[in-house]
Amino acid sequence: MEFLIAVVVVLLAALGLSAGLILTGRPPQNSCGGLACAGGGRCDGCPRLGSGGVEDHDA
Repeated sequence: MEFLIAVVVVLLAALGLSAGLILTGRPPQNSCGGLACAGGGRCDGCPRLGSGGVEDHDA
């Protein structure tokens, strides 16, 4: 019985995520940085990150 409840919860979560993608009409956005900036260096791909890899909230 618990397995059935877990499967239903996972299916509802997947349905909710897919409905959000369909209703917004745009592709999902990736995180800015991620593994590309894991070394703590400068991440040139993200305008929100400063030179030290720390998020710049003033930008």
